[in-house]
Amino acid sequence: MKIAIGSDHAAFELKERIVEHLKKSGVEVIDCGTYSIESVDYPDYAKKVAEKIVKKECDYGILLCGTGIGMSIAANKIKGIRAALCLFPDMATYARRHNNANILVLPGRLMGIELAKWTVDAFLAAEFEGGRHERRVKKIEELEE
Repeated sequence: MKIAIGSDHAAFELKERIVEHLKKSGVEVIDCGTYSIESVDYPDYAKKVAEKIVKKECDYGILLCGTGIGMSIAANKIKGIRAALCLFPDMATYARRHNNANILVLPGRLMGIELAKWTVDAFLAAEFEGGRHERRVKKIEELEE
């Protein structure tokens, strides 16, 4: 499994811990930045990660910013992206199972490392259920046109 990850300055430290966690779990990680706590613009990193998913260079993405809201809005502007802001593991599980989310968004200022790791693990462990959910995801895709 290959994961693209990116954050702004507000979530840089949490991103670094998530990268460490993923690598220890045997996941290949493509770190799209940012690489410090120096102020940056989150849409730049949302675009970098989303492009890795759309181009099928990575299986999933993880984005982090202060609240997760900005990253969610920015990433979801890109055709083919279904970014889900998840505050706990059950949300991440349902985001994958029901919405076929391909990017997990986490709030760096609102979530501790242990909860973040559990949420990442839940997202990566879940699989899209298809069925009635497939019809709904197709309708979301039609909104992009």
